[in-house]
Amino acid sequence: MTAPGEPAPPRRRLGIGAAIVVVLAALAITVGIGIARGAGAPAESVPTASHESRDAASPASLYVHVSGAVAVPGLYVLEDGARVVDAIGVAGGFAPEADQDAVNLARPLSDGEQLVVPVVGAVPTAAEGGGAAPAAGDGRVNLNTADAAALDTLPRVGPAMAQRIIDWREANGRFTSVEDLLAVPGIGDKMLEALRDLVTV
Repeated sequence: MTAPGEPAPPRRRLGIGAAIVVVLAALAITVGIGIARGAGAPAESVPTASHESRDAASPASLYVHVSGAVAVPGLYVLEDGARVVDAIGVAGGFAPEADQDAVNLARPLSDGEQLVVPVVGAVPTAAEGGGAAPAAGDGRVNLNTADAAALDTLPRVGPAMAQRIIDWREANGRFTSVEDLLAVPGIGDKMLEALRDLVTV
């Protein structure tokens, strides 16, 4: 037995040192495993464009149905403020037969919109609700056949108002006169007068 104040025998010092090394090594391994697990965990995020369910989308998301001449048609979730170019991009881009000049890539999108990319040479079809298209050379927008893109070209009609016009048409049937626009929420007498000469039924 070593007297107080005397140095520990070499063998005892070696045993204490080995124990300390083992403890430090175990601690280093534990810390290393924790760091590795943290680095490998996927970040939780909501995709900006996907076929995910509505429950997975954030409140600032737009649901857009991209169809027609695109690589991967389908329902996509885009960030609020997205434009047509974003929808075409997430749908895989234009198909080879797409009429790219017929699409306004800069137009803002609205929630619930269907974006149809036509093929070259395609004749525009009537929207739901039927009705004849405007006469050749007339230049006016037909309220019964126009899609959101066509309505968006009218003065004071943005994506939201264009969608309201389409929603009213789907809920109530054909517009029988231009004055029926007064039944669309947000359209008053002044706006009707601004649109009267630019639209037809």
